[in-house]
Amino acid sequence: MNQPVASQTSATTTAATAAAVTAALEGRDIHKSLPFGHGRIEILKGISLRVAHNEFVAIVGPSGSGKSTLLGIIAGLDTPTSGQVMIDGVDITHMGEGQLASIRNQKIGMVFQAFNLIPTLTAQENVEAPLYIGKHPGSPSARAKELLALVGLSHRLNNRPTQMSGGEQQRVAVARALSTNPAIIIMDEPTGNLDKKNGDNVLQMIRDLRQSTGATFIIATHDPNVARAADRAIRIVDGLVAGQ
Repeated sequence: MNQPVASQTSATTTAATAAAVTAALEGRDIHKSLPFGHGRIEILKGISLRVAHNEFVAIVGPSGSGKSTLLGIIAGLDTPTSGQVMIDGVDITHMGEGQLASIRNQKIGMVFQAFNLIPTLTAQENVEAPLYIGKHPGSPSARAKELLALVGLSHRLNNRPTQMSGGEQQRVAVARALSTNPAIIIMDEPTGNLDKKNGDNVLQMIRDLRQSTGATFIIATHDPNVARAADRAIRIVDGLVAGQ
Protein backbone atom coordinates (compact mmCIF):
# COMPACT_ATOMS: atom_id res chain seq x y z
CA MET A 1 0.00 0.00 0.00
CA ASN A 2 1.31 3.45 -0.89
CA GLN A 3 1.99 5.87 1.96
CA PRO A 4 -0.28 8.93 2.14
CA VAL A 5 1.26 12.00 0.49
CA ALA A 6 1.37 13.85 3.83
CA SER A 7 3.25 10.94 5.41
CA GLN A 8 5.75 10.81 2.53
CA THR A 9 6.29 14.56 2.76
CA SER A 10 6.82 14.34 6.51
CA ALA A 11 9.34 11.51 6.14
CA THR A 12 11.23 13.44 3.46
CA THR A 13 11.31 16.58 5.62
CA THR A 14 12.51 14.62 8.63
CA ALA A 15 15.31 12.98 6.61
CA ALA A 16 16.36 16.34 5.14
CA THR A 17 16.39 17.94 8.59
CA ALA A 18 18.48 15.09 10.03
CA ALA A 19 20.98 15.42 7.17
CA ALA A 20 21.17 19.18 7.67
CA VAL A 21 22.05 18.89 11.35
CA THR A 22 24.68 16.13 10.98
CA ALA A 23 27.83 17.57 12.50
CA ALA A 24 31.16 17.58 10.67
CA LEU A 25 32.63 16.24 13.93
CA GLU A 26 31.11 15.05 17.16
CA GLY A 27 32.99 13.78 20.20
CA ARG A 28 31.00 12.16 22.99
CA ASP A 29 32.44 11.77 26.50
CA ILE A 30 36.00 11.15 25.27
CA HIS A 31 38.38 9.71 27.87
CA LYS A 32 42.05 8.91 27.38
CA SER A 33 44.32 7.36 29.98
CA LEU A 34 47.76 5.73 29.84
CA PRO A 35 49.61 3.33 32.13
CA PHE A 36 51.70 5.13 34.74
CA GLY A 37 53.58 3.12 37.35
CA HIS A 38 51.10 0.79 39.03
CA GLY A 39 48.11 2.86 37.94
CA ARG A 40 46.98 5.04 35.06
CA ILE A 41 47.22 8.74 34.31
CA GLU A 42 44.13 10.43 32.89
CA ILE A 43 44.81 12.82 30.04
CA LEU A 44 41.24 13.43 28.84
CA LYS A 45 38.48 13.09 31.41
CA GLY A 46 35.24 13.16 29.47
CA ILE A 47 35.29 15.72 26.66
CA SER A 48 32.25 16.26 24.46
CA LEU A 49 32.19 18.65 21.52
CA ARG A 50 30.22 19.21 18.34
CA VAL A 51 31.54 21.11 15.32
CA ALA A 52 29.28 22.13 12.44
CA HIS A 53 30.18 22.02 8.76
CA ASN A 54 32.25 25.04 7.65
CA GLU A 55 32.76 26.14 11.26
CA PHE A 56 36.13 27.47 12.48
CA VAL A 57 36.78 26.31 16.04
CA ALA A 58 39.87 27.04 18.14
CA ILE A 59 40.86 24.67 20.94
CA VAL A 60 42.81 26.59 23.56
CA GLY A 61 44.35 25.83 26.92
CA PRO A 62 47.68 25.61 28.74
CA SER A 63 50.44 23.18 27.77
CA GLY A 64 49.66 19.71 29.06
CA SER A 65 45.90 20.30 29.09
CA GLY A 66 45.23 17.56 26.53
CA LYS A 67 44.74 19.64 23.35
CA SER A 68 47.12 17.62 21.14
CA THR A 69 45.81 14.32 22.51
CA LEU A 70 42.26 15.41 21.65
CA LEU A 71 43.31 16.41 18.14
CA GLY A 72 44.99 13.04 17.59
CA ILE A 73 41.83 11.22 18.65
CA ILE A 74 39.40 13.25 16.54
CA ALA A 75 41.77 12.91 13.56
CA GLY A 76 41.76 9.12 13.89
CA LEU A 77 45.47 9.00 14.73
CA ASP A 78 44.82 7.74 18.27
CA THR A 79 42.02 5.81 20.00
CA PRO A 80 40.13 6.96 23.08
CA THR A 81 40.09 4.77 26.17
CA SER A 82 36.32 5.28 26.12
CA GLY A 83 33.84 7.54 24.38
CA GLN A 84 32.87 8.01 20.76
CA VAL A 85 34.08 10.01 17.75
CA MET A 86 31.79 10.66 14.79
CA ILE A 87 33.09 12.09 11.50
CA ASP A 88 30.27 13.34 9.28
CA GLY A 89 27.88 10.99 11.09
CA VAL A 90 30.18 7.95 10.81
CA ASP A 91 31.46 6.36 14.05
CA ILE A 92 35.23 5.90 13.70
CA THR A 93 35.88 4.91 17.32
CA HIS A 94 36.40 1.18 16.82
CA MET A 95 37.56 1.12 13.21
CA GLY A 96 40.64 -0.87 12.27
CA GLU A 97 43.73 0.89 10.99
CA GLY A 98 42.88 0.20 7.34
CA GLN A 99 39.45 1.81 7.69
CA LEU A 100 40.89 4.73 9.67
CA ALA A 101 43.55 5.31 7.02
CA SER A 102 40.80 5.49 4.41
CA ILE A 103 38.76 7.96 6.52
CA ARG A 104 41.83 10.14 7.09
CA ASN A 105 42.68 10.10 3.39
CA GLN A 106 39.16 11.00 2.29
CA LYS A 107 37.69 13.21 5.00
CA ILE A 108 40.46 14.68 7.19
CA GLY A 109 43.43 16.91 6.43
CA MET A 110 46.03 17.21 9.21
CA VAL A 111 48.56 20.03 9.61
CA PHE A 112 51.27 19.58 12.24
CA GLN A 113 53.22 22.25 14.11
CA ALA A 114 56.51 20.85 12.81
CA PHE A 115 55.18 20.83 9.19
CA ASN A 116 56.16 17.13 8.70
CA LEU A 117 57.04 17.64 5.04
CA ILE A 118 59.09 14.92 3.34
CA PRO A 119 62.54 16.55 3.04
CA THR A 120 63.59 14.74 -0.16
CA LEU A 121 60.46 15.83 -2.07
CA THR A 122 59.69 19.17 -3.69
CA ALA A 123 56.72 21.30 -2.61
CA GLN A 124 54.69 19.94 -5.52
CA GLU A 125 55.62 16.33 -4.74
CA ASN A 126 54.74 16.79 -1.06
CA VAL A 127 51.27 18.02 -2.00
CA GLU A 128 50.81 15.23 -4.55
CA ALA A 129 51.78 12.46 -2.10
CA PRO A 130 48.33 11.87 -0.46
CA LEU A 131 46.70 11.64 -3.90
CA TYR A 132 48.54 8.41 -4.69
CA ILE A 133 46.77 6.71 -1.76
CA GLY A 134 43.20 5.62 -2.43
CA LYS A 135 41.16 6.83 -5.39
CA HIS A 136 41.05 10.53 -6.22
CA PRO A 137 39.81 12.08 -9.47
CA GLY A 138 41.98 14.12 -11.78
CA SER A 139 45.71 14.59 -12.13
CA PRO A 140 47.79 14.73 -8.90
CA SER A 141 50.20 17.13 -10.60
CA ALA A 142 47.44 19.52 -11.69
CA ARG A 143 45.80 19.39 -8.24
CA ALA A 144 49.11 20.14 -6.48
CA LYS A 145 49.81 23.10 -8.75
CA GLU A 146 46.29 24.43 -8.20
CA LEU A 147 46.61 24.25 -4.41
CA LEU A 148 50.10 25.72 -4.27
CA ALA A 149 48.79 28.63 -6.35
CA LEU A 150 45.89 28.94 -3.90
CA VAL A 151 48.33 29.37 -0.98
CA GLY A 152 50.57 31.73 -2.96
CA LEU A 153 53.43 29.34 -3.73
CA SER A 154 53.36 28.86 -7.50
CA HIS A 155 56.97 30.01 -7.54
CA ARG A 156 58.05 27.24 -5.13
CA LEU A 157 56.84 24.15 -6.99
CA ASN A 158 60.32 22.66 -7.37
CA ASN A 159 61.81 23.76 -4.05
CA ARG A 160 62.47 21.29 -1.25
CA PRO A 161 61.56 22.14 2.38
CA THR A 162 65.10 23.22 3.28
CA GLN A 163 64.93 25.81 0.50
CA MET A 164 61.81 27.46 1.93
CA SER A 165 61.08 29.65 4.95
CA GLY A 166 59.04 28.38 7.89
CA GLY A 167 55.98 30.26 6.70
CA GLU A 168 56.31 28.78 3.21
CA GLN A 169 56.71 25.26 4.60
CA GLN A 170 53.56 25.72 6.67
CA ARG A 171 51.66 26.83 3.58
CA VAL A 172 52.87 23.73 1.71
CA ALA A 173 51.65 21.64 4.65
CA VAL A 174 48.24 23.30 4.43
CA ALA A 175 48.10 22.71 0.66
CA ARG A 176 48.96 19.04 1.25
CA ALA A 177 46.17 18.78 3.85
CA LEU A 178 43.72 20.17 1.27
CA SER A 179 44.86 17.91 -1.57
CA THR A 180 42.20 15.21 -1.11
CA ASN A 181 39.44 17.82 -0.68
CA PRO A 182 38.68 16.79 2.92
CA ALA A 183 35.64 18.03 4.84
CA ILE A 184 37.70 18.74 7.97
CA ILE A 185 41.11 20.40 8.38
CA ILE A 186 42.73 19.79 11.78
CA MET A 187 45.75 21.91 12.74
CA ASP A 188 48.04 21.63 15.75
CA GLU A 189 49.60 25.03 16.58
CA PRO A 190 49.88 26.14 12.91
CA THR A 191 51.49 29.45 13.91
CA GLY A 192 53.52 28.09 16.83
CA ASN A 193 56.87 27.93 14.96
CA LEU A 194 56.38 31.16 13.03
CA ASP A 195 57.20 34.81 13.68
CA LYS A 196 54.31 37.28 13.93
CA LYS A 197 54.36 38.30 10.25
CA ASN A 198 54.30 34.72 8.96
CA GLY A 199 51.79 33.75 11.65
CA ASP A 200 49.46 36.54 10.50
CA ASN A 201 49.90 35.42 6.89
CA VAL A 202 48.96 31.82 7.76
CA LEU A 203 45.92 33.02 9.73
CA GLN A 204 44.72 35.11 6.79
CA MET A 205 45.24 32.12 4.52
CA ILE A 206 43.08 29.98 6.85
CA ARG A 207 40.30 32.58 6.68
CA ASP A 208 40.49 32.70 2.87
CA LEU A 209 40.61 28.91 2.49
CA ARG A 210 37.65 28.42 4.76
CA GLN A 211 35.61 30.73 2.56
CA SER A 212 36.81 29.30 -0.76
CA THR A 213 36.73 25.58 0.12
CA GLY A 214 33.83 25.35 2.59
CA ALA A 215 35.97 23.11 4.83
CA THR A 216 35.64 22.90 8.61
CA PHE A 217 38.72 24.09 10.53
CA ILE A 218 39.60 22.80 14.02
CA ILE A 219 42.78 24.37 15.36
CA ALA A 220 44.63 23.86 18.64
CA THR A 221 46.49 27.06 19.47
CA HIS A 222 48.20 29.24 22.04
CA ASP A 223 47.97 32.18 19.65
CA PRO A 224 45.33 34.69 20.84
CA ASN A 225 44.99 36.04 17.27
CA VAL A 226 43.95 32.59 16.01
CA ALA A 227 41.51 32.15 18.91
CA ARG A 228 39.94 35.56 18.25
CA ALA A 229 39.56 34.81 14.53
CA ALA A 230 37.61 31.59 15.21
CA ASP A 231 33.81 31.40 15.38
CA ARG A 232 34.29 30.13 18.93
CA ALA A 233 37.03 28.84 21.19
CA ILE A 234 36.77 25.71 23.34
CA ARG A 235 38.98 25.97 26.42
CA ILE A 236 40.54 22.73 27.68
CA VAL A 237 42.00 22.64 31.20
CA ASP A 238 43.30 19.48 32.90
CA GLY A 239 41.59 17.20 30.39
CA LEU A 240 38.15 18.80 30.67
CA VAL A 241 36.19 21.46 28.78
CA ALA A 242 36.44 24.54 31.00
CA GLY A 243 34.35 26.89 28.87
CA GLN A 244 33.56 28.20 25.40
